[in-house]
Formats: sequence, C-alpha cells, structure tokens
Amino acid sequence: MLHVLYLVHDVSDPAVRRRITMLRAGGAQVTLGGFRRTADPIADIEGLRPIDLGATRDGRFGQRLAAVAKAAVSIGSSLGGMPRPDLIIARNLEMLALARRAKSAFGTSVPIVYECLDIHRLVLRNDFLGKALRATERFLARDVKLLVTSSPAFIANYFKPFGQVAAPIELVENKYFETAAILPGDPEPAGGPVGPPWRIGWFGALRCRRSLELLADFSRRMDGRFEVVLRGRPALSEFPDFHGFVESEPWLSFRGPYRNPEDMAAIYREVHFSWAIDFFEAGQNSEWLLPNRLYEGCRFGAVPISMGNTETGRFLNQQDIGVLLSHATPEGLETALGKMEEHRFGRLKARVLARNPRTWSYDRSDCRALVERLRSLTAVPGSFAAEALA
Repeated sequence: MLHVLYLVHDVSDPAVRRRITMLRAGGAQVTLGGFRRTADPIADIEGLRPIDLGATRDGRFGQRLAAVAKAAVSIGSSLGGMPRPDLIIARNLEMLALARRAKSAFGTSVPIVYECLDIHRLVLRNDFLGKALRATERFLARDVKLLVTSSPAFIANYFKPFGQVAAPIELVENKYFETAAILPGDPEPAGGPVGPPWRIGWFGALRCRRSLELLADFSRRMDGRFEVVLRGRPALSEFPDFHGFVESEPWLSFRGPYRNPEDMAAIYREVHFSWAIDFFEAGQNSEWLLPNRLYEGCRFGAVPISMGNTETGRFLNQQDIGVLLSHATPEGLETALGKMEEHRFGRLKARVLARNPRTWSYDRSDCRALVERLRSLTAVPGSFAAEALA
C-alpha cells in the first residue's frame, strides 16, 4: 500500500478532507501533518490524528513565515514517530519548504509532489518580494517529481510563463467526489424550489467583500424577488463585520458551515443559482481558478453565475450553460437575471442537468487512477485495487 505523507497549510480546510478521502479511496495510506487555524490542536480529520505543526493566522504572511521557520527546525522530531513514507505531497509553497526538510529527516530519497491550487497574489508582484518568492519556489521545486494543480489557466498564466516548475503536471480539478460509480446518462432529479423568490447560493470559502456587497445591492434592488443564501467559512479578516452586515440586509442570510460531501445535495437543491464569481484577487488568481462551487453546484442542478471573461466563464461557455455577466454591477445582474421566470429557469437548469455527470464529479475509479499516478513516482509496486475502500 502506498504510504503518503500529506503536509498542508490548514488541516481543517474542507479541501484537505476531500483530498484525503480521494487518496484513501484510491488505495493509499495517508499520514496528515500541518498547521491549524484553531487555538487548540485538531484531534481528528477523517479518522486521522494530524501531526500538529502549530497555529497560523489567515492573511498574516509574516506570522506564517515565522511558523514555517519554527516548524522547519523541529520537523524531524515532529515526524519521528512515523514510518518512512513512500511519497510526500506538499500543499502550497510553505509546505514545499517543510517537505524538503522532512525528506532530509527521513534520510532517504522520498519523492515530493507539489500541490498548488491557488496562485497567491504575492508571488505575482513585480517588486523584490514577488521576485524573491518566485525564486524561492523555483529553488524548492527544482527536483519535485510532479506538480498537481486544478485549472489550465494556472499553467498557462503562471507556471509556464514564469518557468516555475520543470516537473510533469497533473491536472486534478476541484470536482465533487462521488462515493459510488458515476453512470453517464443518469440525470439528477429536476426537482427544487419554485421561484420567485429566486435563490442564489454562495457556498464555500467566503472571502470576497465585493461579491457580498454586489449581492446585497442587487437583492435590495430586486425587493425580494431574489434572495441570497450564504454557507461555509467566511474569512473574517476580509470583512469588517460580516455577520452584522448580513443581518442588516433583508434578503441575505448566513446559514453556517456545512459538511462536504454529506450536505451538498441538500444545500444546493434549496437554491436556484450558484454564485461562481470571486473578485478577491481580481485579474489574477480569481480569473484563473475553477472553484469547487462551480462543480458542486452544477452536480446538483444549480445554475452557475460567472463573469464571462474568466476561466470559469470560458468553461461554462464551452459547456453552453450558466448565466455569464459582462459587468459586475447591480445593473448588470438585473439585466441578466431581473426578468427571470419559470420557463427560462427551467431551460437553464435542464442544460446543466443534461451534461455528463463526469464533467462535475470524480468517483473511485478516478481516485485509483490518481493514486496509480503517484505510485508511478515511487518504487512501490502496483496491485492496489483490493486495497481501495469498499
């Protein structure tokens, strides 16, 4: 069985849980280590007890650097009780630095995979800091065996133009994970709430202040014909008073966190549309990413809303689905959605449901293929089909 050491920047990130689930469903054994954004260590992630490397704070770059430096000194003792892994996956740049230290601590040649699912705005700066960070990334990634990323635009706009990583690239999209096999041509039930009011769901990592203000303005403009439902983890460092703002808006509601994948069908079937727009790093990462909510919403029949000039917009245009905006204004939203009625919405939803489910989801066969790709980087023999979770 392939033994993977997975080093992450935030062990409680829902995307980390999803990757662990995929690796284990594919037949790998996983040891999880990383930082946390909580005051106390986290005892359990998918039945794993994470190796705690300390606490970091969201948006505090200097504090995170200090935490990485401290962890680098002690990582040998932190990992001392675990057997040598066959492979190390480093999620994000700071964990790549720790992966190299961990590799040295094991005293043998352990392949490293670099998983980069966001391009941070700091590495795109043209000043000394940006150039230094890119040089650091090239140095740390000089002998990684594989780069895993989630959007073709990350490759086209960053990794290839800047020459950051020479390793082969594996595209692993932010798709929903199915526990059963996907059957093409087996459509989802077309049921759901009747509008109006039409509900827009904004789920996941809520970090975009501009989106929040835009949705609030639009919902007030529509005077109750549109409601906005927010769920997930708000980045409170990005909002002066997230909860107070939402409570003051008559057509906005925040309904807290949710479990992925357990709650996905229920929460998306309560809404008509999925907000797949992010201005958090406008012109850079926000225009290049293909977010989780794109796949999750479409998987359960929510009609996606995106900007037309982004990678998400281009993807939706290729699929001939969704509502694409040309202007991110309340007036632009009103032009695109304001006259929504039942027959038009039915056509929009039917086009989403008509797409092959594999467009939105991975199943266990995809997990096994991913683990086999990772195994090919090591000396561990194949034959893992029997090891996959039932």
